[in-house]
Amino acid sequence: MGIPLLQTARIGAYLLKQHLSGRERYPLVLMLEPLFRCNLACAGCGKIDYPNEILNQRLSYDECMEAIEECGAPVVSIAGGEPLLHKEMPQIVRGFLAKKKFVILCTNALLLAKKIDDYKPDPSFTWSIHLDGNQAMHDKSVCQRGVYDKAVEAIKLAKSRGFQVSINCTLFNDADPAETAAFFDDMKALGLDGITVSPGYAYERAPDQQHFLNRTKTKELFRGILARGRGGRAWPFTQSRMFLNFLAGNEAYKCTPWGNPTRTVFGWQKPCYLLGEGYAKTFRELMDDTEWDKYGVGNYEKCADCMVHSGFEASAVRHMVQNPLKALAVSVRGIRTEGPMAADIPLDNQRPAEYVFSSHVSRKLAEIRGRKAGAGKPGAEETLAAE
Repeated sequence: MGIPLLQTARIGAYLLKQHLSGRERYPLVLMLEPLFRCNLACAGCGKIDYPNEILNQRLSYDECMEAIEECGAPVVSIAGGEPLLHKEMPQIVRGFLAKKKFVILCTNALLLAKKIDDYKPDPSFTWSIHLDGNQAMHDKSVCQRGVYDKAVEAIKLAKSRGFQVSINCTLFNDADPAETAAFFDDMKALGLDGITVSPGYAYERAPDQQHFLNRTKTKELFRGILARGRGGRAWPFTQSRMFLNFLAGNEAYKCTPWGNPTRTVFGWQKPCYLLGEGYAKTFRELMDDTEWDKYGVGNYEKCADCMVHSGFEASAVRHMVQNPLKALAVSVRGIRTEGPMAADIPLDNQRPAEYVFSSHVSRKLAEIRGRKAGAGKPGAEETLAAE
């Protein structure tokens, strides 16, 4: 599946331990956003719509280490924003590796050639390059020409230096199954170590609200793609087969947002990587005080069309652990791409959306300005400004 044996074994042991202990909620991947600043302005992104005072904030090295100690997840996915803009990123990666974590560093690759000498190949370290399809698809997605070509050059460079390299691909409602399958073929030919794919999520602050997928469109799209790749077996996906099976409409999962807890400059994000509807100061507070049953498909209007990996990969992994023979059968035969789909979760009783983004921004700005006024000198957001 494109997942190294060492990673499979260690994460498998972690999952088995949680399962045998009867622990209901546990983290699988720490989603770390040490900054929101980016050097692209993608139409589908809801992570960069902040005032400069917030975009200039950074989580420090110590804060990043505290985050993984708090939650204990075996994997850290570092996103943003663009992580390579963070001056302490090489130190942060080394710190996580020293703690025996698997580290995935997500990047649009525009700075990778400049920064690559700051990193060393490691069996537990992977570059994850953002590529939303072929040249036309990706450059349209990121709203800038030439980015696809630079990303492919960066992939070749990283592979030549001995790094593990994967891509993360987000698909929207204008994605074509045949084009996407051909794109995966091209990526496999580059010698990639893995592919992560997910349907786009409708961030409420994203400039483009017209091209996000609903649940029916998502299932149809992924059936069309996987049918062209032997039920997904043709490509080195670094995702569980059960999650791909879910994307193809063969399973109906409830989301498990605690599986991928998110730490940002605001704090621990409630309830998930995609919805910032509150923030906790500690991981324990996030786990204990979040009203989890208020969110998810069927519970909350904003969640109605979500099938994103950050909400459902952990659900699929839990299903796999609980049903190993079924998971094995899906892995061997490939993902079913024809026939009836699983009945989806009804939306009749979902509560209406609440819009609280602005209040969180206002509180953070007040905190930043108060800190600067009290210190009487430039704040951390100025001393750690993006390069």
